[in-house]
Amino acid sequence: MGASVENGGEIILAALALMLVIEGLAYALFPEGIKRMLLAIREVPAPTLRLLGLTVALTGYILFWLIRH
Repeated sequence: MGASVENGGEIILAALALMLVIEGLAYALFPEGIKRMLLAIREVPAPTLRLLGLTVALTGYILFWLIRH
């Protein structure tokens, strides 16, 4: 599968699989750091988390679009 693949669904699934690998490695390699981060995130206001989430999602979408075009 390369950049010239016509099936966008395969690309999305590959990206999802890579995200799961990275997420899993973070938990496997840094379990105590993840625990600290999850405790600290409880103190962040919901609107801030929402803005951060939307910013990260938009950045990811833009990067994906730039790679595909």
